[in-house]
Amino acid sequence: MAHGLESLVIRHTHRVPLPGGSAGEGATAARQFDAALTSVGFKLSAELLERLSGLSGAAVVHTARRTLRAVSEMVGDHVRHNSYFIDFPSNVPDTEEFWMRCVVKALGDDTARESVLTQSANGVLDLLSLPAYGRYQHTYEQLLAAQDELIASAGDRVTVLHLGRDLDDEITDLYLALAGSTTPLGEDHLSDLKTLAHRCALGPQPESIPVRENRAVVNEARLMAGADLLLDTVTDVLRLACALSGGDVTLQEPTRFRSLPRPVRRALLAGLDAVVAASPAKLTDVHAHREPFKRLGERLHPHECPRWPHAADVFAVARGEKEARSMDSRVEELLDASDIPGAVRLLESAPGKLFRALDHLLRIAAGQEERDEVVAAAVRVAPEVSGRVVLSVREHLRNRVRENGGPRVFVNRRGRGWVAPDDRPPVPAADRERLIAALDADIRRRLPAPGRLLLDPDVLDVALPLSGRAAAAGLGVLPRGSASAVDGERLRFFVYWKETGKRTDYDLSALLLHTDYSMDSWLSYTSLKTVAGVHSGDVTEAPDGASEFIELSLDRVRSTFIVPQVDIYAGEGFDEVEESFFGFMLRDGEQKGRPFEPRTVRTKSDLRGTGRVALPLVFRREEDGRWRAKWLHLYLRGISSANRVEENQISVSKVVRAIVEREYLTVRYLVDLMSDGRTAVDLWDGTAVPDEPVTYIGLERPEGLHPHSRVVTLENLRDLIPD
Repeated sequence: MAHGLESLVIRHTHRVPLPGGSAGEGATAARQFDAALTSVGFKLSAELLERLSGLSGAAVVHTARRTLRAVSEMVGDHVRHNSYFIDFPSNVPDTEEFWMRCVVKALGDDTARESVLTQSANGVLDLLSLPAYGRYQHTYEQLLAAQDELIASAGDRVTVLHLGRDLDDEITDLYLALAGSTTPLGEDHLSDLKTLAHRCALGPQPESIPVRENRAVVNEARLMAGADLLLDTVTDVLRLACALSGGDVTLQEPTRFRSLPRPVRRALLAGLDAVVAASPAKLTDVHAHREPFKRLGERLHPHECPRWPHAADVFAVARGEKEARSMDSRVEELLDASDIPGAVRLLESAPGKLFRALDHLLRIAAGQEERDEVVAAAVRVAPEVSGRVVLSVREHLRNRVRENGGPRVFVNRRGRGWVAPDDRPPVPAADRERLIAALDADIRRRLPAPGRLLLDPDVLDVALPLSGRAAAAGLGVLPRGSASAVDGERLRFFVYWKETGKRTDYDLSALLLHTDYSMDSWLSYTSLKTVAGVHSGDVTEAPDGASEFIELSLDRVRSTFIVPQVDIYAGEGFDEVEESFFGFMLRDGEQKGRPFEPRTVRTKSDLRGTGRVALPLVFRREEDGRWRAKWLHLYLRGISSANRVEENQISVSKVVRAIVEREYLTVRYLVDLMSDGRTAVDLWDGTAVPDEPVTYIGLERPEGLHPHSRVVTLENLRDLIPD
């Protein structure tokens, strides 16, 4: 358990919990540890190296083993990445030439010859029936022997591991940060919060837990530990029941409620009773989730507990036996009667709902006077709305400029994306600008004075993580809409997957698009070579894990966009396989090495969404010829089997255009509000840091920062979102 928690801390913070052990002469072992880390793209900070050097060699080796295991998983080097073509990226044949090789080999195989001849006579040949197709023809060890050693480059990734505090302190700090997050967490982080909550339920708690899903996970741990529950709505109890049944605490997917022990049933009923007794109006929240409440009532048996009558009212409302009119229905009635002012007055009592309805209200308002009332109400309630919602509305308004509307992208909580034309009438420009100015002022007021601000320029175009679901778990992963520079001569994508029980075939592909998003060409198992790149070969099953690669020489690419994608040809989905992840590497022109070299990996992103086509990111060539990546984190529905890049290019290009042309709020926006003439802003050049405390915002933490500095990196970027 301790190792799992150590790994969790390293993954989230890039800190190694304070190594323990007897004092000794561990300098040699520490240097060897540092050298081993270099091979996977990591290194020890000077402080951590010094700490380890003062321990015994055995203590250093103990820390090294656990840390190396953790960072290898972070970068994707915990598995073996074999390539179908043993010399990849050299000696990749043309597609038709390769297929003919497989046919010739099959004709020389007594067990396959008859089938191939029969298929050929019928004019159709199934590639999967050829023994040499889709299955590794060499071992991983043979692949290593055939590849030259990687030549180190100054451009290789180096991620610094810093010295942390005691493991208990690191666990507590991480728990407080995740539980108190102002933005929803992704599924992986929510799972980590659950692990931490069961350990920290009786310890220090965050001042508030604003995200309801986080509260459900914490409440589950508190219930098991016998602590008081944190409940202030009936939906909090419903989410807790989902957590106890192993279901979806976001309430987006139906949960099959389990039979719960009597003490747990009583705790849930008591919680419902207390919430409704304190505020009977909260019964109206039941309408949003009537069916789940009805099913929960069948498990809790409220009729057996007459001492909690208010809990029974919850289920009576769900069954339609008791009236509790919802605010949504009252607002809808007022809007049907064209009573915009009345609807606005009612919505002022629910500021979050008012903000989510702003666009609609401004479009249907009858004249400037009513629009003025809408804007004035929004300004009045803005301080009561969560910072995340204010920023989301601010970003929304920023993209409501175009008259005819461009493509409108929709993304659900699992990353499933789709595009539709934006046929909404525009928001009047004057009202939009007034609202934007008011929201900027409100956000500026909420931001803390940063003191001296030290800024890594590379973080400026990172999109604000308004939801943890806008990014996958992994290393070097940026939120959807973020842009980052691509510095390297050769760009190599990779995908790894390991099936759970059914033959599973994932296909790594790359779609190359013109400036107008029309298709130029593609790389996949049906097109192994183009002028600019090569594919490593099709692998069609993964009982022991499988990898595919694509390499592109960026100076030879004539397209404007490169869209890597992972298509499910057959078998298990991304959320069904044992493991699957995507990433990309950058290499200089002369670097050799294995198909997968961890120190060249710039990002490794887990693939765990719904849909049969994954679109992690897109690469765009700018006017100056340089390449930049823009993060998508999207999954398209696709078809049940045989998804291919050349057949989904229209839907892919539409989604890519919608994300590329959308304007996202970035770190640059908040920095501009933070500084605003009040704060000294220094750009960090990668060398020395100030001796005094600073607020540092960057992709990674630099060495040597003053211990009292506030540090915001990719691992805790959500901390920038004000309450």
